[in-house]
Amino acid sequence: MPELPEVEVTRRGIAGPLAGARVLALRLGKPLRWPLGRDPAALAGTTVGDITRRGKYLWLPLLRAGVPEGGLLLHLGMSGSLALKSAVAQSGKHDHFDLVTDQGTLRLNDPRRFGAVVWSASLHEPPAASLLARVGPEPFDPELTPPRFHAALRARRAPIKSVLLAGDAVVGAGNIYACEALFQAGIHPALRADRISAPRAERLLAAVRQTLGRALLLGGSTLRDFTDVHGASGAYQAVAAVYGREGQPCPRCGGAIKRRVMAQRSTYFCAFCQKR
Repeated sequence: MPELPEVEVTRRGIAGPLAGARVLALRLGKPLRWPLGRDPAALAGTTVGDITRRGKYLWLPLLRAGVPEGGLLLHLGMSGSLALKSAVAQSGKHDHFDLVTDQGTLRLNDPRRFGAVVWSASLHEPPAASLLARVGPEPFDPELTPPRFHAALRARRAPIKSVLLAGDAVVGAGNIYACEALFQAGIHPALRADRISAPRAERLLAAVRQTLGRALLLGGSTLRDFTDVHGASGAYQAVAAVYGREGQPCPRCGGAIKRRVMAQRSTYFCAFCQKR
Protein backbone atom coordinates (compact mmCIF):
# COMPACT_ATOMS: atom_id res chain seq x y z
CA MET A 1 0.00 0.00 0.00
CA PRO A 2 1.24 3.56 -0.53
CA GLU A 3 3.29 4.63 2.48
CA LEU A 4 4.83 7.95 3.49
CA PRO A 5 7.42 8.13 0.67
CA GLU A 6 4.79 7.42 -1.99
CA VAL A 7 2.38 9.98 -0.50
CA GLU A 8 5.12 12.61 -0.26
CA VAL A 9 6.17 11.92 -3.85
CA THR A 10 2.53 12.44 -4.82
CA ARG A 11 2.32 15.69 -2.83
CA ARG A 12 5.41 17.07 -4.51
CA GLY A 13 3.96 16.17 -7.89
CA ILE A 14 0.71 18.08 -7.41
CA ALA A 15 1.61 20.92 -5.02
CA GLY A 16 3.16 23.18 -7.65
CA PRO A 17 0.78 22.61 -10.55
CA LEU A 18 -2.36 22.94 -8.41
CA ALA A 19 -1.27 25.97 -6.38
CA GLY A 20 -3.91 28.62 -6.94
CA ALA A 21 -5.94 26.38 -9.25
CA ARG A 22 -9.64 27.26 -9.50
CA VAL A 23 -11.99 24.36 -8.84
CA LEU A 24 -14.47 23.94 -11.67
CA ALA A 25 -16.17 20.75 -10.52
CA LEU A 26 -15.81 17.74 -8.25
CA ARG A 27 -16.99 14.37 -9.52
CA LEU A 28 -17.41 11.21 -7.46
CA GLY A 29 -17.54 7.60 -8.63
CA LYS A 30 -18.22 4.53 -6.53
CA PRO A 31 -18.23 5.12 -2.75
CA LEU A 32 -14.85 5.17 -1.04
CA ARG A 33 -14.13 4.41 2.61
CA TRP A 34 -16.09 7.41 3.91
CA PRO A 35 -18.57 9.84 2.33
CA LEU A 36 -17.31 13.21 1.14
CA GLY A 37 -19.41 15.04 3.74
CA ARG A 38 -20.10 18.02 1.51
CA ASP A 39 -22.15 18.82 -1.57
CA PRO A 40 -19.60 18.64 -4.41
CA ALA A 41 -21.27 21.54 -6.20
CA ALA A 42 -20.58 23.77 -3.19
CA LEU A 43 -16.82 23.51 -3.79
CA ALA A 44 -16.93 24.94 -7.32
CA GLY A 45 -15.32 28.37 -7.50
CA THR A 46 -12.85 27.76 -4.67
CA THR A 47 -9.10 27.80 -5.23
CA VAL A 48 -6.51 25.30 -4.03
CA GLY A 49 -4.04 26.50 -1.41
CA ASP A 50 -0.73 25.08 -0.16
CA ILE A 51 -1.00 21.27 -0.26
CA THR A 52 0.55 19.58 2.77
CA ARG A 53 1.01 16.06 4.10
CA ARG A 54 0.54 14.55 7.56
CA GLY A 55 1.53 10.91 7.77
CA LYS A 56 -0.16 9.21 4.82
CA TYR A 57 -2.84 11.90 4.47
CA LEU A 58 -2.80 14.77 1.98
CA TRP A 59 -4.52 18.04 2.84
CA LEU A 60 -5.80 20.20 0.00
CA PRO A 61 -6.95 23.50 1.56
CA LEU A 62 -9.62 25.43 -0.35
CA LEU A 63 -10.13 29.19 -0.36
CA ARG A 64 -12.84 31.47 -1.69
CA ALA A 65 -11.78 35.03 -2.42
CA GLY A 66 -8.69 34.36 -0.29
CA VAL A 67 -10.71 33.21 2.73
CA PRO A 68 -10.25 29.60 3.93
CA GLU A 69 -13.26 27.43 3.15
CA GLY A 70 -12.24 24.07 4.54
CA GLY A 71 -10.40 21.52 2.47
CA LEU A 72 -10.14 17.96 1.27
CA LEU A 73 -8.32 15.26 3.24
CA LEU A 74 -7.14 12.45 0.95
CA HIS A 75 -5.87 8.99 1.76
CA LEU A 76 -4.66 6.59 -0.92
CA GLY A 77 -5.74 3.49 1.00
CA MET A 78 -4.18 0.19 -0.06
CA SER A 79 -4.13 0.60 -3.82
CA GLY A 80 -4.76 4.24 -4.67
CA SER A 81 -2.77 6.65 -6.79
CA LEU A 82 -3.38 10.19 -8.00
CA ALA A 83 -2.83 11.44 -11.52
CA LEU A 84 -2.84 15.05 -12.65
CA LYS A 85 -3.65 15.50 -16.33
CA SER A 86 -4.48 18.41 -18.58
CA ALA A 87 -7.25 16.36 -20.17
CA VAL A 88 -8.78 13.11 -18.96
CA ALA A 89 -10.89 10.52 -20.68
CA GLN A 90 -14.18 9.27 -19.33
CA SER A 91 -13.81 7.75 -15.87
CA GLY A 92 -12.69 4.13 -15.85
CA LYS A 93 -13.83 1.28 -13.62
CA HIS A 94 -11.46 2.20 -10.79
CA ASP A 95 -11.59 6.01 -11.07
CA HIS A 96 -13.60 7.25 -8.09
CA PHE A 97 -12.76 10.94 -7.68
CA ASP A 98 -12.04 13.83 -10.04
CA LEU A 99 -11.12 17.33 -8.92
CA VAL A 100 -11.53 19.36 -12.09
CA THR A 101 -9.60 22.65 -12.05
CA ASP A 102 -8.47 25.24 -14.56
CA GLN A 103 -4.95 23.80 -14.20
CA GLY A 104 -5.81 20.16 -14.83
CA THR A 105 -7.84 17.33 -13.37
CA LEU A 106 -6.69 15.45 -10.29
CA ARG A 107 -7.99 11.89 -10.52
CA LEU A 108 -7.93 9.15 -7.87
CA ASN A 109 -7.66 5.61 -9.19
CA ASP A 110 -8.25 3.04 -6.45
CA PRO A 111 -8.98 -0.58 -7.43
CA ARG A 112 -9.69 -1.75 -3.88
CA ARG A 113 -11.57 1.41 -2.79
CA PHE A 114 -9.97 1.66 0.66
CA GLY A 115 -8.93 5.22 -0.09
CA ALA A 116 -10.80 8.27 1.11
CA VAL A 117 -11.61 11.85 0.18
CA VAL A 118 -13.41 13.78 2.92
CA TRP A 119 -14.21 17.44 3.35
CA SER A 120 -13.35 19.12 6.65
CA ALA A 121 -13.80 22.69 7.83
CA SER A 122 -10.13 22.68 8.91
CA LEU A 123 -7.37 20.35 10.04
CA HIS A 124 -8.31 21.15 13.64
CA GLU A 125 -11.97 20.12 13.37
CA PRO A 126 -13.64 16.77 12.69
CA PRO A 127 -13.35 14.68 10.67
CA ALA A 128 -9.76 15.72 9.87
CA ALA A 129 -8.76 16.27 13.50
CA SER A 130 -10.18 12.89 14.53
CA LEU A 131 -8.37 11.03 11.75
CA LEU A 132 -5.04 12.77 12.29
CA ALA A 133 -5.15 12.37 16.07
CA ARG A 134 -3.93 8.79 15.66
CA VAL A 135 -0.93 9.73 13.53
CA GLY A 136 2.44 9.52 15.27
CA PRO A 137 5.44 11.88 14.99
CA GLU A 138 6.82 12.65 11.54
CA PRO A 139 10.13 10.81 10.98
CA PHE A 140 12.07 13.94 9.97
CA ASP A 141 10.64 16.18 12.68
CA PRO A 142 13.56 17.57 14.75
CA GLU A 143 11.36 17.25 17.83
CA LEU A 144 11.43 13.46 17.41
CA THR A 145 14.68 13.03 19.31
CA PRO A 146 16.29 9.65 20.05
CA PRO A 147 15.28 9.86 23.76
CA ARG A 148 11.65 10.60 22.79
CA PHE A 149 11.66 7.71 20.32
CA HIS A 150 13.20 5.38 22.90
CA ALA A 151 10.60 6.39 25.48
CA ALA A 152 7.84 5.51 23.00
CA LEU A 153 9.39 2.09 22.43
CA ARG A 154 9.77 1.49 26.16
CA ALA A 155 6.01 1.86 26.53
CA ARG A 156 5.28 -0.94 24.06
CA ARG A 157 5.59 -4.69 24.71
CA ALA A 158 4.78 -5.72 21.14
CA PRO A 159 7.41 -6.85 18.60
CA ILE A 160 9.31 -3.90 17.19
CA LYS A 161 8.14 -4.66 13.64
CA SER A 162 4.51 -4.38 14.77
CA VAL A 163 5.25 -1.15 16.65
CA LEU A 164 6.79 0.42 13.55
CA LEU A 165 3.78 -0.60 11.45
CA ALA A 166 1.39 0.86 14.04
CA GLY A 167 2.82 4.30 13.31
CA ASP A 168 2.40 5.82 16.78
CA ALA A 169 6.10 5.84 17.73
CA VAL A 170 7.00 7.21 14.29
CA VAL A 171 4.80 7.45 11.23
CA GLY A 172 5.72 6.28 7.74
CA ALA A 173 7.67 3.05 8.23
CA GLY A 174 5.31 0.75 6.34
CA ASN A 175 6.06 -2.90 5.73
CA ILE A 176 8.84 -2.65 3.18
CA TYR A 177 10.54 0.26 4.96
CA ALA A 178 10.21 -1.30 8.42
CA CYS A 179 11.93 -4.46 7.15
CA GLU A 180 14.72 -2.42 5.59
CA ALA A 181 15.25 -0.14 8.58
CA LEU A 182 15.38 -3.04 11.02
CA PHE A 183 17.96 -4.77 8.84
CA GLN A 184 20.05 -1.62 8.61
CA ALA A 185 19.89 -1.19 12.42
CA GLY A 186 20.68 -4.86 13.05
CA ILE A 187 17.51 -5.48 15.08
CA HIS A 188 15.44 -8.67 14.86
CA PRO A 189 11.82 -7.85 13.89
CA ALA A 190 10.42 -10.04 16.67
CA LEU A 191 12.34 -8.30 19.46
CA ARG A 192 9.99 -6.67 21.96
CA ALA A 193 10.07 -2.91 21.62
CA ASP A 194 10.44 -2.31 25.36
CA ARG A 195 13.66 -4.37 25.40
CA ILE A 196 15.49 -2.16 22.90
CA SER A 197 18.28 -0.15 24.53
CA ALA A 198 18.71 3.58 24.06
CA PRO A 199 21.72 3.18 21.70
CA ARG A 200 19.83 0.66 19.55
CA ALA A 201 16.76 2.90 19.49
CA GLU A 202 18.93 5.76 18.25
CA ARG A 203 20.36 3.54 15.49
CA LEU A 204 16.87 2.44 14.53
CA LEU A 205 15.56 5.99 14.28
CA ALA A 206 18.52 6.91 12.10
CA ALA A 207 17.86 3.83 9.95
CA VAL A 208 14.18 4.75 9.54
CA ARG A 209 15.15 8.24 8.43
CA GLN A 210 17.82 7.01 6.03
CA THR A 211 15.50 4.37 4.55
CA LEU A 212 12.62 6.78 4.01
CA GLY A 213 14.95 9.44 2.65
CA ARG A 214 16.37 7.05 0.08
CA ALA A 215 12.88 5.91 -0.87
CA LEU A 216 11.90 9.53 -1.51
CA LEU A 217 14.86 9.99 -3.83
CA LEU A 218 13.83 6.87 -5.77
CA GLY A 219 10.18 7.84 -6.13
CA GLY A 220 8.91 5.39 -3.51
CA SER A 221 8.12 1.73 -4.13
CA THR A 222 5.81 0.12 -6.65
CA LEU A 223 4.87 -3.42 -5.69
CA ARG A 224 1.56 -3.51 -7.53
CA ASP A 225 -0.53 -0.40 -8.12
CA PHE A 226 1.31 2.76 -7.10
CA THR A 227 2.46 5.29 -9.70
CA ASP A 228 3.28 8.96 -9.26
CA VAL A 229 1.13 11.73 -10.71
CA HIS A 230 2.88 11.32 -14.07
CA GLY A 231 2.31 7.56 -14.19
CA ALA A 232 5.90 6.60 -13.27
CA SER A 233 6.60 3.68 -10.95
CA GLY A 234 8.78 3.93 -7.86
CA ALA A 235 12.21 2.25 -7.90
CA TYR A 236 13.05 1.62 -4.24
CA GLN A 237 12.00 -2.05 -4.34
CA ALA A 238 14.85 -2.72 -6.79
CA VAL A 239 17.49 -1.70 -4.23
CA ALA A 240 15.91 -3.25 -1.11
CA ALA A 241 18.41 -5.27 0.91
CA VAL A 242 15.99 -7.84 2.38
CA TYR A 243 12.39 -7.11 1.39
CA GLY A 244 11.06 -9.61 -1.14
CA ARG A 245 14.38 -11.50 -1.19
CA GLU A 246 13.55 -14.71 0.67
CA GLY A 247 16.27 -17.32 0.14
CA GLN A 248 18.67 -14.87 -1.48
CA PRO A 249 22.05 -14.12 0.15
CA CYS A 250 22.23 -11.43 2.79
CA PRO A 251 24.27 -8.48 1.42
CA ARG A 252 26.27 -8.42 4.67
CA CYS A 253 26.95 -12.01 5.74
CA GLY A 254 25.89 -14.08 2.74
CA GLY A 255 23.38 -16.15 4.70
CA ALA A 256 19.91 -16.77 3.34
CA ILE A 257 17.29 -14.07 3.86
CA LYS A 258 14.33 -15.46 5.79
CA ARG A 259 10.64 -14.66 5.58
CA ARG A 260 8.14 -14.82 8.44
CA VAL A 261 4.53 -13.67 8.65
CA MET A 262 4.09 -11.19 11.49
CA ALA A 263 0.81 -9.35 12.10
CA GLN A 264 -0.41 -10.80 8.80
CA ARG A 265 2.44 -9.12 6.88
CA SER A 266 5.45 -10.73 5.25
CA THR A 267 8.59 -9.87 7.18
CA TYR A 268 12.05 -10.33 5.67
CA PHE A 269 15.22 -10.42 7.74
CA CYS A 270 18.65 -11.97 8.25
CA ALA A 271 18.66 -14.16 11.35
CA PHE A 272 22.44 -13.75 11.73
CA CYS A 273 22.79 -9.99 11.24
CA GLN A 274 19.65 -8.97 13.11
CA LYS A 275 19.96 -9.75 16.79
CA ARG A 276 17.35 -10.10 19.51
